[in-house]
Amino acid sequence: MANEKQLKWEGKASAELNGPEAEQVWPLLEDFFGLHKWFPTLTTCLGVEGISGQPGCVRYCAGFKTPVDHKREQDQDQEKVNWTKQKLLSIDPAQLIFSYSIIDGNVGFNSYISTVQVVPKEGGCSIVWKYEVEPVEGWKMEDLDMFIGTGLQVMASRMEASLQLQVGPLEP
Repeated sequence: MANEKQLKWEGKASAELNGPEAEQVWPLLEDFFGLHKWFPTLTTCLGVEGISGQPGCVRYCAGFKTPVDHKREQDQDQEKVNWTKQKLLSIDPAQLIFSYSIIDGNVGFNSYISTVQVVPKEGGCSIVWKYEVEPVEGWKMEDLDMFIGTGLQVMASRMEASLQLQVGPLEP
């Protein structure tokens, strides 16, 4: 049936980091409760359950802006604070990969599962973020692609800059 509703949205974003090695970038992502250090407009990321980086731990993320916020604000007098609770499902430091799900929140993400991996490459690395979610009310698939893709690009730039500062100038 051509009109049958799509069961899941699936997408993928990637960002290149020039200079930093995968092994340098991994600890920044492995810090599951530290996402606010890198993701744009995310003001809060707190551990609410378990130990950061261990499967089953849960983080509370709030304050992020989405591509559809302006649409919602037209319907409301006051600005809503976006939030989600995210649970780490699995992590493999040897493969530089982890997956998590959104278990609660007010942005309409149902059955959201994401996998993030750092991939070594010559002269640096890349971060690959794959995701799937049930279609989100008030969103288009392009909105989600833009939200994750733009967020990942900013994260990669911030990580790259931070790691370059840590290395400092080379001694002659």
